[in-house]
Amino acid sequence: MTETRFLTLPDGRRLAHRFTPGPGPVLVFLPGYKSDMAGSKAAALFDHCHARGRACLLLDYSGCGESSGSFGEGTLTRWRDEVLALVDAVCPGRPLVLAGSSMGGWLMLLLALARPDQVRALIGVAAAPDFTTWGFDAAQQALLQTGEILYEDNPYGPEPTPTYPGFWRDGQANRVLEGPIGFAGPVHLLHGQRDADVPWEIALRLAAALRSDAVQVTLIKDGDHRLSRDQDLALLLRTAEALLATL
Repeated sequence: MTETRFLTLPDGRRLAHRFTPGPGPVLVFLPGYKSDMAGSKAAALFDHCHARGRACLLLDYSGCGESSGSFGEGTLTRWRDEVLALVDAVCPGRPLVLAGSSMGGWLMLLLALARPDQVRALIGVAAAPDFTTWGFDAAQQALLQTGEILYEDNPYGPEPTPTYPGFWRDGQANRVLEGPIGFAGPVHLLHGQRDADVPWEIALRLAAALRSDAVQVTLIKDGDHRLSRDQDLALLLRTAEALLATL
């Protein structure tokens, strides 16, 4: 059951996903912006769960990885609803532990608010809630407001990173840091202090905004945004295992 499968939505979108079964909560990994389930963090969590008989779900948002669709049509709301459709199809009613990387850390908060009785715990890896606000300067936001696509240099590849006006508008409508975040379960946030994309102070803002008292923040002094070194992956696996063991 660990091979890639596809869920076809009513409009024809095909969502690629992988699932390894097991008892207890299902660990769901949520990739970052323009990322997919082939990344090192996703693979490490999936292999860890598979080896220990724990349930884990990986996925590609539409327009990403092996899923169909146009990336330019992607929004937080669209991708949130895709994740909900997948968990309903693959592991209906199961308790969930969400692990979100970068943008996936914003998405995990929206999912937790959408399914408060199902989502039991959260793991943020360089979580980037509200980056449509703090991640763009006034000139960039003005450009997006006009309906133009914003292109920025991509430190991780040769092609520039696009931000589409539809994604930006949807992000502005889904901001969570401006008030209390009504999630009461355990949360562990991992963030590198050499993160050039998401300031580590965002982790502290998120910790303060969460209603839960069971929030831990781990700052990795020499960690970058990706947190994909061997020691970073080992920390992620220890964090996930510790949370799963308590649920």
